[in-house]
Amino acid sequence: MDVPAYGEDLAYIHDAGHSGFALGAAPGLLRILRRHGVRGGLVTDLGCGSGRWARQLNRAGFEVFGVDRSPALVRMARSIALRSRFAVASLWKAALPASDAVTSIGECLNYLPAGPPERLFTRVFRALRPGGVFVFDVAGPSRIPPSPIGPQKFWTEGPDWAVLVETEGGRNRNTLTRRIVSFRRIGNRYRRSEEVHRLRLYHTEALLESLRQVGFHAEVLRSYGRFPLLEGMAGLLAVKPVAGA
Repeated sequence: MDVPAYGEDLAYIHDAGHSGFALGAAPGLLRILRRHGVRGGLVTDLGCGSGRWARQLNRAGFEVFGVDRSPALVRMARSIALRSRFAVASLWKAALPASDAVTSIGECLNYLPAGPPERLFTRVFRALRPGGVFVFDVAGPSRIPPSPIGPQKFWTEGPDWAVLVETEGGRNRNTLTRRIVSFRRIGNRYRRSEEVHRLRLYHTEALLESLRQVGFHAEVLRSYGRFPLLEGMAGLLAVKPVAGA
């Protein structure tokens, strides 16, 4: 069974304070799709979050089917991207419709529990039309903060929320744990909640090889257009070949 993630308060904070990644990446992602001949049709978004990227896709003329395992985030997405369809499900298990593109933005494939990437890549390959595009990003071992004296902590806040995140890498540098304590103002009081997110960290070259074995033409992205990826993150672009091309 999937571990609950992004409950009501953290989902609100994530949208209020961290939508900048999806919105900043959107123009570059749209250019990537169009450059590879995807100018319309259905985009399946795995780990759709609060639907900010889905709304940008709708505005650009795309249909969207979004999947996220957080009911709170899916409720938000349905109110933000009104012309998209959403489902509460694990991206590792959800049935994928026939798609012109598949996206997964914001380290979604890293979150544990996760399945074998090769199995997901095969499912995406089968769902895409010939010439279809798969764009996603992942965190690698260098996402672990350099902190020789233990976990690293940082604090951020907004007008009606605050969050403390404690980050620690696994001994073998193949996992990352984030302990997140959030405070959200409800009326005249602040409500406290806590979540622990565990991520599997990927080596980009291994993912590239897996994509190519499935049948994709694949390459690494260091940015989405002019929008740079965060330290320790890498993007991957995979294109399903057209028969005879």
